[in-house]
Amino acid sequence: MSKEEVSIHEAGQFSDSSTFSESSNNPFSDPAVAEKYRQIYENSEYECRHRFDPDFTWTKKEEKKVVWKLEYKVTLFACFMFAALQVDRGNLAQAVSDNLLEDINITTNQYNTGNTIFYVCFLAMELPSQLISKKLGADVWIPLQMCAWSIVSLCQFWLKGKKSFYACRALLGLFEGGFIPDLVLWMSYFFTGSELSLRLSFFYTSLELAMLISAFEAYGFLHMRGVAGKPGWSWLFLIEGISTLLIGIVAWFTMVPSAVQTKKFWNKKGWFTEREEKIVVNRVLRDDPTKGDMNNRQGLTPKMLFEALADYHQWPTYLLSLFAIIPTITLNAYFTLLLKNLGFTTFQANLLTIPSYIIHIILLIGITWYAEYAKERLLVCLTQPIWTVPLLGVLRWWKGANINKWGTYAVVTLIMGGPYIHPILMAMCSRNSQSIKNRTVSASLYNMFLQAGMIIASNIYRTPDKPMYYTGNTVLFWLAFAMLPLLIFSKVYYVLVNRYREKRWQALTPEEREDYSTSTLDVGSKRLDFRFDH
Repeated sequence: MSKEEVSIHEAGQFSDSSTFSESSNNPFSDPAVAEKYRQIYENSEYECRHRFDPDFTWTKKEEKKVVWKLEYKVTLFACFMFAALQVDRGNLAQAVSDNLLEDINITTNQYNTGNTIFYVCFLAMELPSQLISKKLGADVWIPLQMCAWSIVSLCQFWLKGKKSFYACRALLGLFEGGFIPDLVLWMSYFFTGSELSLRLSFFYTSLELAMLISAFEAYGFLHMRGVAGKPGWSWLFLIEGISTLLIGIVAWFTMVPSAVQTKKFWNKKGWFTEREEKIVVNRVLRDDPTKGDMNNRQGLTPKMLFEALADYHQWPTYLLSLFAIIPTITLNAYFTLLLKNLGFTTFQANLLTIPSYIIHIILLIGITWYAEYAKERLLVCLTQPIWTVPLLGVLRWWKGANINKWGTYAVVTLIMGGPYIHPILMAMCSRNSQSIKNRTVSASLYNMFLQAGMIIASNIYRTPDKPMYYTGNTVLFWLAFAMLPLLIFSKVYYVLVNRYREKRWQALTPEEREDYSTSTLDVGSKRLDFRFDH
């Protein structure tokens, strides 16, 4: 029996060797490395440093119990919050099917302008939001964001015309901008890198479930047209905005700063026992020691910001995020309008969106799980353009698209339900950041490129091109096609960088490697012993 097993047995925690578990690749097994990081954690005043223990061990059964607690306390509630975001972002498409444009007297192009304003404000707020969140703490800033945007959302009940539409779009973009990377950063405090990818798939599954449920809700709310002299879309905005406000208020009392700061005056026991806190903290640090190099209330300095921006190894991933979802975002904004143009009623159009959400959920979880199982990200992401490009080709060049409404509906549904690679890319971006400061900035930059893609998507379908938008679909086809060489280039780039570093690393003697590990000034992804996830 090993020394570690004896210590657990003596503590009454060990049952048999098959259940024993500690991180298989404990970077702190070298005392010099452990001491180096202990000093880093002290200097940064890392909030969990008192639970850091290089020699700490635990069982698989204990770890499984702790992870299930995290699923309930962190993942599940994060999904609820994200679903609330999507409801307030996505209900505009449902409102459009209820003659919103005609009721407030705006054109298709003005509708596009409103969406553009939203995405520009959303993009502009990404990085500032992350900086505020890092200083105040995600557990403070996220509830503030939710309450602010939900109030604006419910105020859309009183929309009158172009000016109020533009104003609401701008305010929603400003208050919602940064929410996603803020929430992802908060989740990264509790989960390892490999766990985060699958949790992000749950995260985005909640988005589709929210859209599925809201489609049913919209069917009911839009039938309220005429109640108190208001159209159905007014009631849709009001009721769903109030629902989000309630979730934001609950978030004030539910979110915590870290695994060791879960006690509140209404929950004096907190989430974990002392031993469970040590399991959460040490499993995360052994997976990524840099997660303790900043305090969760420590803001970024201009120097930190510049260093993170200059991390050019992340730029292939940012470029992928720019193009990845343009086709589906474009079609999503016009899905119900397109169905109405094909001859479906308002209520049929909303219900017919549901199958696309179901297909999307199945493929989202499937490819994200497989990417982790196969430890292959970018090649799995190729499934998206391989799926989407032929379908967009049919939508653009099929001469019966404007005649065969059920055939066109099937094609658009398959495009909308196609593989969604965003969680894989976002998790890859987080892993390749390899420090809290870089992760904070890279999450924002990734989402800024994503929002830039959404701005492009908001201006592809134009009024002269209606009702089938053939010119717009030509643009979507070639943008989707561009993902093929971009994904292949990114894969080759990361493979070559890793091979080059491995060659240099293998050329060092064991003594030189140890000296490098303990004394190098290289940090994060610049380290010679760091390998990029791809």
